[in-house]
Amino acid sequence: MATIKCIGILTSGGDAPGMNAAIRAVTRSAISHGFSVKGIMRGYKGLITNEIIEFRSQSVSNIIQLGGTILKTARCQEFTTPEGRRLAYDNMRAAGIDALVVIGGDGSLTGASIFAQEFDVPIIGLPGTIDRDLGGTDHTIGYDTALNTIMESVDKLRDTASSHERLFFVEVMGHTAGYLALNSALASGAEAAIIPEMETEVDQLAELINHGFRKSKNSAIVIVAENPETGGATGLAERVKKEFPQYDARVTILGHLQRGGSPTSRDRILASRMGNAAVEAILDGQRNVMIGIENGKLTYVPFSKAIKHRKAIDRDVLELVKILSI
Repeated sequence: MATIKCIGILTSGGDAPGMNAAIRAVTRSAISHGFSVKGIMRGYKGLITNEIIEFRSQSVSNIIQLGGTILKTARCQEFTTPEGRRLAYDNMRAAGIDALVVIGGDGSLTGASIFAQEFDVPIIGLPGTIDRDLGGTDHTIGYDTALNTIMESVDKLRDTASSHERLFFVEVMGHTAGYLALNSALASGAEAAIIPEMETEVDQLAELINHGFRKSKNSAIVIVAENPETGGATGLAERVKKEFPQYDARVTILGHLQRGGSPTSRDRILASRMGNAAVEAILDGQRNVMIGIENGKLTYVPFSKAIKHRKAIDRDVLELVKILSI
C-alpha cells in the first residue's frame, strides 16, 4: 500500500455536530490533491457489509450546516473480531481504498488502531465526539455545539425552576469525563456541577447540601454528568428525597438532544481545518495518528495517546462555579 490513490471516509460511534463539515473537508481536500474518495456507510459495519460508494465534490454540497452524519453511523460487534476485521479489509481492498480517515471517539479510534496494526492500513483519525474525552487535543468536533445546546436548555429550564422553587438535577453526557458538565455549569450559571473526576475524593452531593446550598436562593440547578454507577441525576434525586427531604428535587435528562443540531461556527471551522489536515497527513506519509489541536495549532497525535485519556479536570473552573453560585 505504498502508493495511495483512493481515500475512504467513515464515521463511527456516537454522532457529533460537525461530522458533516469534516466529511466535506476530507472529500474536497482529497479531490483537490488528485485522490479519489469513497464514502463508507454506517462506520465499520459498512466495511463489513460492503456499503461503499463513490464520492465526488457534489456529494458533499450543502452539508456543512447539517448535524449528524450523512455517512450514518452504527455500532458493529463483528468488527471487534479478527474474522470481521479480515472481511472489512478484503472489502476495502476490493473497493480500491488505500487509506482511511476515521471520524469518531475513543472506541472508533481504538478500532482504527487495531485495524491499522493488523493489516498495515494507513489510517488518520479525526476526534469527533461531544465528550471531549480524547488525549492530545484541546477540542473535539461537536463539543462546542453540545455545550451550547446544554446552555440553551438550562436557560429555559431555569424559568420553571424559579417559578416552582425547586432543585433541578440536569443530566448531561460524559460518564468518564466531566467537561460538558463543568463548562455548561459555568456557562449557564448553574449552582454546581457533579462530575466523575471528583467521585473518589468527596461525596459531592453531601458537600453541596452541607455548605449552605440554596441559602440565599429559592431555586437551583445542578449539572450532573451521567454515571451508571451512581445512577446519575436520578440517583442523586433519590438520595435527596431520603437524606434531605426539605428539598423538592426534580430531574431533567437531556440525553441525545445534546448530539443534534446545526454545528456552531467553531465546530464547522475546527472540522474543516482537521479534515484538510487529515489529507495533508496522508500526503506526508503519516499513519495511525489522530489530528489534534493544541494552543490553536494542529498536531499529529498517536492513536495510543489519543485513546488513553488521562487529562485532569481544571480545578480552577470547578472552584469558579462554586464562587459564582453564592
